[in-house]
Amino acid sequence: MEFLKEAVLTAFLPTIFGVFVATAHNEEGIINPSADALIEKAESKYGLVIFGARRARQINAYYSQLHDNLYDFVGPLVDSEPNEKALSVAMREINEGLIEANHVTDSKFDENGQIIHEAMSADFFPGDVYGEEFVDAPVVEFVDAPESE
Repeated sequence: MEFLKEAVLTAFLPTIFGVFVATAHNEEGIINPSADALIEKAESKYGLVIFGARRARQINAYYSQLHDNLYDFVGPLVDSEPNEKALSVAMREINEGLIEANHVTDSKFDENGQIIHEAMSADFFPGDVYGEEFVDAPVVEFVDAPESE
């Protein structure tokens, strides 16, 4: 009879009073890790959402590329359950401090959350890399001060 009373109370109390009643079977709460713990890891709740979504896309892309033997993305850094969503895995990685967000300004991202790098200009590599003038020295020395002319 006591079991029936407990079952009735846990079934109807949340709907009557509109509150969540924690039982012995569900002490963890609605989300794990908690939202308060996650917000401390990011600049704002909006930044946390974007950071988590980008990481979840990377995890999904990793799983989709596994059968092609392509390893462009890093897989989950925490142990995941078989049917666990990528966003939950990403949030657990953020909570455990395994990944961190670095704010990048003026960048574009692809559909998997990776930064699209602009093509390097020819001025970055002065001279002809594959030119005729090849130095046979195995070590290249760099001086701290520029040479005076």
